Amino acid sequence: MSTDLVVAQLSSARSALVKAETPSAVKLVMDVAEAAKVYAQRQKLGAEVVGRAVALQFDAEKRLGEMLKGTPKNKGTRAAGGNVSGGTVVVPPDATPTLAEIGIDKKTSARAQKLDSLPDDVYEKVRSGDLSVTQATRAQKAQAIARAVSLPDAKYRVIYADPPWSYGNTQPDYHTEQRDHYPVMPLKDICALPIASIAEDNAALFLWVTSPILEESFQVIKAWGFKYKAAFVWDKVKHNMGHYNSVRHELLLICTRGSGVPEVPKLYDSVVTQERGAHSAKPTIFYDMIETLYPSGKKIELFARGERSGWDGYGHQADSRAT
Repeated sequence: MSTDLVVAQLSSARSALVKAETPSAVKLVMDVAEAAKVYAQRQKLGAEVVGRAVALQFDAEKRLGEMLKGTPKNKGTRAAGGNVSGGTVVVPPDATPTLAEIGIDKKTSARAQKLDSLPDDVYEKVRSGDLSVTQATRAQKAQAIARAVSLPDAKYRVIYADPPWSYGNTQPDYHTEQRDHYPVMPLKDICALPIASIAEDNAALFLWVTSPILEESFQVIKAWGFKYKAAFVWDKVKHNMGHYNSVRHELLLICTRGSGVPEVPKLYDSVVTQERGAHSAKPTIFYDMIETLYPSGKKIELFARGERSGWDGYGHQADSRAT
């Protein structure tokens, strides 16, 4: 097959993509583009032909993502409740085609929908090969956090933070997937936040961490210009099964910069026992303890999910905070 024939085939496939009305039709265009790309690479037909095939493949994948977002999911066969003559009423199988029936696996579906969610300028970088899909989606999440945490031009005596840690492959069975609740943030991006610039020379940092992320958290402490001193343990009462033990606690690390010792020499018990509430919500008693120990100076909560009188707060859910 000559270069002209491959180019003609790709042009025909692009026309078919414009007219495609079903995921199956779009998937066929993706397959044609993939086959043309492989053939062009093997026959060394040149970067231009390969580039056309790759571009078509991405455009078809993006279109597939757009379609799948608006396509009802197959609900399968299920019991509807109630009974007829003592038997359970069973709803007939859903006639909506499954992904498998139209030749699309879950990985392809997820990737296609990610592509469709990218802003046009970011998508063009992916399409041209400057970014991978994974890099683009990670950058989006990091930018969302960066926009949410717009640090003020002020200096703080107390910094209280509950970062949206990204657990990656270390995610334990007991830990709810963070992405279901808020955009997570890579460790390097948390470290890169200019927290040192808003901290007084003599300041205290209270940093929430969980057991799986404990080692990594010390990189953040150092990057933000603090030193670890001690920790509180929040005993959540209810057990959560992990890989090595039943983890029912979180840690609030106490770190200082300069002379960050408490102004009030009151020693609280290091273990606070209180059942957990909403996802990531921390007991208010920790605010009370911090305010008692550090009664003066400005205080800020980073990645705030609630509002506290007398505190500044910046975070992903800052717009929906309530006292």
